[in-house]
Amino acid sequence: MNSQNVFAGAFVDRSGHRREDPDWLIAAIRSDNARFLPVWKNQCLTSGESPRVNLVGKSVANQYLVEEEAIFLGIFNDQPVFALPISDEVTAPFDAADDFHDLRYLGSVLPADESNLTAQAIALINWHQLQKFCGICGSATRNVSGGNTRQCINEECGNRIFPRVDPAIIVLVSRGDQCLLGRQNSWPEGRYSTIAGFVEPGESLEDAVRREVLEETNIRVGSVHYHSSQPWPFPSSLMLGFTASGESEEILLNDGELEDARWFSHKELRSGFPKLPYRLSIARRLVDNWLTSNG
Repeated sequence: MNSQNVFAGAFVDRSGHRREDPDWLIAAIRSDNARFLPVWKNQCLTSGESPRVNLVGKSVANQYLVEEEAIFLGIFNDQPVFALPISDEVTAPFDAADDFHDLRYLGSVLPADESNLTAQAIALINWHQLQKFCGICGSATRNVSGGNTRQCINEECGNRIFPRVDPAIIVLVSRGDQCLLGRQNSWPEGRYSTIAGFVEPGESLEDAVRREVLEETNIRVGSVHYHSSQPWPFPSSLMLGFTASGESEEILLNDGELEDARWFSHKELRSGFPKLPYRLSIARRLVDNWLTSNG
């Protein structure tokens, strides 16, 4: 593909080998060159009327910095960058509460490299919040490997926990001059999107595509082709995008996941109804690419 989905792209040198070098990490976090991305209430600090990520220096970060809890994101613009988690109990960090924004907003306004950095930071911080205790012995865990791993503090256990990513398929099913879109009851009125769902244990991606489409709409799928992927840290999904050919036509809402599902033509999608997925999503890219490549 010629362009990246929002939040994607290899813009950060993650420097995996440096995560296992505690001396390097300590030197990096204490250096004048270090930069910190403050995250508060699942929002990232920005600055400017046209928001850009605000990577603060050590002197500014110090009031909230606990070195053992900082998360090494990698080398960004030739500087070591760390995510700086700030407790939700803090009131207006840096006296700039209005400058903290969530990822759904930032993904629509930030340059590609900065949206990629914020997605990585939010995903890791969310993961840390859910892994405070060992799933084997129940003891507390601690931050290791620059925040890219947690380890049980019980020496007899020592279980290491790695960040989890949940794979989910998302697919644009087409049949002739029509594509299949559905909507959930909780969505804004008139909005429809592509079919999506989580991959189950022991299931290939292609099998997941066919199962999800059949379960949600009763449509049988033939050929399945990979399109692109998108990290979706809400909180930890990886969206794996596909296109597929529909081999049946009658729609039935088998599992109750959707409020409605319909076949839409090119003309209908260009008419203003239905409302299409948000532009930052891979779902929208799948729809737009179908419209462009199929008339």
